[in-house]
Amino acid sequence: MDFNAISFGATILPNIGGMAGGYFVRESVKTWYPTLKLPSWRPPNYYFGPVWTTLYSSMGYASYIVYRDGGGFSGPAKLPLAVYGTQLALNWAWTPIFFGAHNLKLALIDIAALWISAAATSYLFSRVNKTAGLLLLPYLAWLTLASALTYTIYRDNKPEIKAADAKAD
Repeated sequence: MDFNAISFGATILPNIGGMAGGYFVRESVKTWYPTLKLPSWRPPNYYFGPVWTTLYSSMGYASYIVYRDGGGFSGPAKLPLAVYGTQLALNWAWTPIFFGAHNLKLALIDIAALWISAAATSYLFSRVNKTAGLLLLPYLAWLTLASALTYTIYRDNKPEIKAADAKAD
């Protein structure tokens, strides 16, 4: 593994958005999130920090490999890195939408677009460097779980369901 300032920056960059998202999670995970109807199969809260740190670092290093092997921000790396930037922005947006705005429907739309753009990123990365594309597969697996979790939380906590539950009480 070659490690220089560019590879270090690329590896750290995705984590910066993840850490910023922690601002929205910290309070909501104690107050709002426990009020939701949550599926029994959801991972424990303490899994999310280490998993996301690992996935962000892996995707960041994969972006560096594509940058290195694809000629920087021009040539074969241009499109894969643009799609990578798009999926990263969608990823960073999910946390403030879900935990900040408590907008379950928009979070579901965001994560669907995120999953598609992450799959496209993996495919495009693999066209530049196979290892870079493979490094995104654990991320896609986790996004699949996160998408299912987001959908289930949305389905089970629609405003009309919560209003009907409140009337029944």
